[in-house]
Amino acid sequence: MSAPDFSVEIFHNEYLPADAREVNAIVTVTSAGTAAAGQSPPADAAEIIIVDCSGSMAAPITKLIQAREATAAAIDVIRDGVAFAVIAGSQVAAPFFPANVSMAIASAATRDAAKRELRRLHANGGTAIGQWLQLARRTFETRNDSLRHVILLTDGRNEHESADDLAGAIAWCEGVFRCDCRGVGTDWKVDELRQISTALLGTVDIVPEPAGLGADFETMMRASMAKQVADVALQVWTPAHAAIRFVKQVAPTVDDLTGRRRQLTEQKGDYPTGAWGAGESRDYHLCVDVQPGGLGDHMLAARVSLVYGTPDGGQILGQGQIKATWTDDDALSAKISREVAHYTGQAELAQAIQDGLEARKRGDVATAESELSRAVALANQSGNADTAGLLAKVVDYDPATGVARLRAKIADADEMKLDTQSTKTVRVKKRPG
Repeated sequence: MSAPDFSVEIFHNEYLPADAREVNAIVTVTSAGTAAAGQSPPADAAEIIIVDCSGSMAAPITKLIQAREATAAAIDVIRDGVAFAVIAGSQVAAPFFPANVSMAIASAATRDAAKRELRRLHANGGTAIGQWLQLARRTFETRNDSLRHVILLTDGRNEHESADDLAGAIAWCEGVFRCDCRGVGTDWKVDELRQISTALLGTVDIVPEPAGLGADFETMMRASMAKQVADVALQVWTPAHAAIRFVKQVAPTVDDLTGRRRQLTEQKGDYPTGAWGAGESRDYHLCVDVQPGGLGDHMLAARVSLVYGTPDGGQILGQGQIKATWTDDDALSAKISREVAHYTGQAELAQAIQDGLEARKRGDVATAESELSRAVALANQSGNADTAGLLAKVVDYDPATGVARLRAKIADADEMKLDTQSTKTVRVKKRPG
């Protein structure tokens, strides 16, 4: 099946003062609003749901019961013809449905069979998430589906393997499947699940109460079922004597892709963007160091292409150019692209929240309050009302002084929610007309 149409827009101020070498641009990538006539999402998709079955899932037992029901709700959403499996995770990983390392093909009969089996899911043992991920990869490898997606649920910390074991498992799965991670309750570590979701191009969130799992699982599965094309890359070419300083996704979430570059030639590399569905739009911030030109000189600082398929025979879905012109006209060079300014602030907001919460964990109240004060100001300036609302549950902010003080009592769920949502951004307002 052919990919949906894509558009690529570039927003930046191309005018630089004398001797300047840093070029910043926001790249907006948008897929077509609807699939082409007669098209539907491809059947060569595969879904795995990993359910934490460690002993803590039975304390209280409602966690396991709601996890079963949530898994059933997700299975109901899986489209006919899509491969699927359920993995039970504890200190080991075990295929649950099907009962061997294979995948069922979704139909009314197989969905019913899977839901009947879920009644047998029980809680026992510890937590070794790396093993769960490795079994997911081995299961996916029994087929050749292009769109591979995992929902991973846990209620605890990765206590039955080392951090290196988990990191190795994540690295082995990178580029093989996407993974949305959910933690139920407050006894799990945000950093552990964020490590997985970031590397595997997914999401991370907290579900404070088990009753919320069903709706969340259904939403995640519907989003996955809407994907139409996998493994789209942002391909960036730069001229000789230029270098990429960073490439970040900045909307709908902040995700630094710089270290994930796949070098194609000396001047060209790919950055993964994952799977796309019709009507999606994402923004990326590119920063390029170039060799300064003379006044009046023009240069192409970077060419950005959206590519689907292999590097040597990939299909270009859209393309745009980032230009640089050196000038002594301060009126031109002093202008800051509002898109660049907006997303620079959003990235700073995410970092301030994470630094503030980390300082609080260390007991460094002064640093925590300083960083969270800056976070509140940035959230308010950018109109990020959702993040401002989450911050209000953690700090009391005085707008007159610009100072935030940690609340005397902070619910664990509120702090973890702020942490998981810290990278979510608001889009820059569209230019008039």
